[in-house]
Amino acid sequence: QVQLAESGGGLVQPGGSLRLSCAVSGNRFSMNVMGWYRRPPGKERELVAVISSGGRDNVASSVKGRFTISRNNAANTVYLQMNSLKPEDTAVYYCNLNGRIWGQGAQVTVSS
Repeated sequence: QVQLAESGGGLVQPGGSLRLSCAVSGNRFSMNVMGWYRRPPGKERELVAVISSGGRDNVASSVKGRFTISRNNAANTVYLQMNSLKPEDTAVYYCNLNGRIWGQGAQVTVSS
């Protein structure tokens, strides 16, 4: 069983920063493409950023310049650094492994 555990969410003021972490564990797994998705309240889940095993990344235009995805393969962990947060970034953020395995989600709320 492969498990993904998100952490680092919470409440932050507009303009603030948060860093999400996603730790992957299990008896048998491989980390190829890792991604972060989010589901704003009342909206569909959307892709935020992805990163390949070699570190090549792609970030959605809505967060480009503010969010950075990175990974530490030795630690089996992927990160999402979120800067200059806006209220519209409020969502449940999900970690994804190879496009098919999901974490349970981490709530990020950006509000004054």
